[in-house]
Amino acid sequence: MSQLITLATCNLNQWALDFEGNRDRILESISIAKEKGARLRVGPELEITGYGCLDHFLENDVCLHSWEMYGQIIKRPETHGIILDIGMPIMHNNVRYNCRLLSLDGKILFIRPKIWLANDGNYREMRFFTPWMKPGTVEEFTLPIAIQKITGQRNVEFGDAVIKTFDTCIGAETCEEIFTPQSPHIAMSLDGVEIITNSSGSHHELRKLNKRMDLILNATSRCGGVYLYSNQRGCDGDRLYYDGCALIAVNGKVVAQGSQFSLKDVEVVTATVDLEDVRSYRASVMSRGLQASLREIKYPRIDVPVELAEVSDRFNPNITPTKKRDVHYHTPEEEIALGPACWLWDYIRRCNGTGYFLPLSGGIDSCATAMIVHSMCRLVVKEISEGNEQVLKDARRITRNSDDWVPKEPQEMANTIFHTCFMGTENSSDETRKRSKELSKVIGSYHVDFNMDNVVTSVVSLFEVATGKKPIFKIFGGSQIENLALQNIQARLRMVLAYLFAQLLPWVRGIKNSGGLLVLGSANVDECLRGYLTKYDCSSADINPIGGISKTDLKRFIAYATKEYNMPILDEFLHATPTAELEPITENYVQSDEIDMGMTYEELSIFGYLRKVEKCGPYSMFLKLLHEWSPKLTPSQVAEKVKRFFFFYAINRHKQTVITPSYHAENYSPDDNRFDLRPFLINPRFAWASKKIDAVVAECENKTHNLDVLSVD
Repeated sequence: MSQLITLATCNLNQWALDFEGNRDRILESISIAKEKGARLRVGPELEITGYGCLDHFLENDVCLHSWEMYGQIIKRPETHGIILDIGMPIMHNNVRYNCRLLSLDGKILFIRPKIWLANDGNYREMRFFTPWMKPGTVEEFTLPIAIQKITGQRNVEFGDAVIKTFDTCIGAETCEEIFTPQSPHIAMSLDGVEIITNSSGSHHELRKLNKRMDLILNATSRCGGVYLYSNQRGCDGDRLYYDGCALIAVNGKVVAQGSQFSLKDVEVVTATVDLEDVRSYRASVMSRGLQASLREIKYPRIDVPVELAEVSDRFNPNITPTKKRDVHYHTPEEEIALGPACWLWDYIRRCNGTGYFLPLSGGIDSCATAMIVHSMCRLVVKEISEGNEQVLKDARRITRNSDDWVPKEPQEMANTIFHTCFMGTENSSDETRKRSKELSKVIGSYHVDFNMDNVVTSVVSLFEVATGKKPIFKIFGGSQIENLALQNIQARLRMVLAYLFAQLLPWVRGIKNSGGLLVLGSANVDECLRGYLTKYDCSSADINPIGGISKTDLKRFIAYATKEYNMPILDEFLHATPTAELEPITENYVQSDEIDMGMTYEELSIFGYLRKVEKCGPYSMFLKLLHEWSPKLTPSQVAEKVKRFFFFYAINRHKQTVITPSYHAENYSPDDNRFDLRPFLINPRFAWASKKIDAVVAECENKTHNLDVLSVD
């Protein structure tokens, strides 16, 4: 006999410490869930505070304000009639926990603290919270007095429990817990829990979604059951973009999926499921029955005297279970087009900015940044055309336009908020200047074009007057240090001019009440890793949408955008030789990035992956590449490339301490903020590792080698 129940999960664009805004988005999601007939609504991790509060979680005010917002939510009659699963931080016995609060009709059912905390990569949850280390155990929690007055309760259960209604059993796990080897949902399913919720604060990373989806689908295919996944979506004030994709799965099959990237602040996903499908699925697996009878954890049941699958629905022909569907995945090129674009929109609207300023060099990196802004404008116009009032309100506020202004095309939007500039010198080519101008015309940015030779000359002359020495480029007989200094002067002056124009261009255009434009950087992840950039040049900006994306992926993105946006001009950027254009162009010499670096961008991506993801030092990396790159390269050539990479990585690591905050997109990002923690004073020779590498090369090439160096292997 069918037992049909409608369930709801959601993507919410929460903002760290925006208590009232977060409250209102939670209320909106509850309202939508009820309109769709849902009996259970689950929201993202720490949705009342926003996930990214970081050290603000250490402030007692955050817990206080969370309770105040929570009280305002559950006391409203319009939030009754549905089980609510809401996340916030809670102090219990002077210990701070990351918690889920489950309630019904204004009464708190119980509080479930997070058991396994995320504490690697971008996450430092154990800096703020303590894990609940008592599986299957609950304690008595005394509610704040203000909440007691709202709920009429003095104490509630706090710990690892589940909800038992008349017709089903509901359990909760939180984000990281599904990534652990022994996830709570395993023990819950063996103990008869049929509906499991997961509230997440999971960020976007290129090609990561399939891992998350595989975990969810495998959980319910092995254990059976209904799984509701909720996630935050958007930029809540940091380098991360939380990528939504709320999901409902039943017995290993997806029945509902929310969008991964969107400008919508609230998205509710619902599905009607048949609990009898779960029971028959589990009962048919003999091994599950045996393991269930021997289960180690028996969860305390919080009895809730309510029927979620109403008897009347069993015989209603108009109510049917939601059909299964395939999981939707974006290509990496689409992820680049959408993720950073949504991040940029959240950033500009939440900082109350006037727009963006981008030094447009004519190269592929600044081109990719410009195309991401163009993608943002496309998303804004699309949302407005579909009736998104919040996006229209934000667009009018950002552009300082009147209440009757409605942008119809991305170029119209871009012309109001996007400013580009080509800063040429005598070392710039006509081709890069022309490409920059044509691209700005196609995307609709407000474009400025000028030469800055007189500024560069003035600085060099000042140095000459002060020291009596005039540096010259290497190609004209100067030393390497002179050559580098003359390049850095140009690069750093561009940064200074970028901020000058960003501050004054709105004034030039007569835009009132403007605080200036945000400057965009456009150094890719590989250049940051290698340190192939000038400290405090145009890589120094307010934010950088491509700082976590590889050169290889950026090229693929531009190839995609050429066709997707029907912009043939992008093909010219794609096939141009990457160059900084900081040295004089002669008949026999044109500066090339890959020649300057001494390695290709493809090689840099490999080095970056092995260093960060595979945790390889110089010696381990050499051994891996010795096998992978032979016989294309000799052992000595592999050794030379590895040593060169680590040398430049080490001497340039200090640049990462001041690098522009970038959109996190790649798992080998060298971001020094909290993702990739390394010293910035490193011995660049890696002497002992180099000796071991040399010994292996000598052995491979049948030369004399020091056996003592290899004796520990």
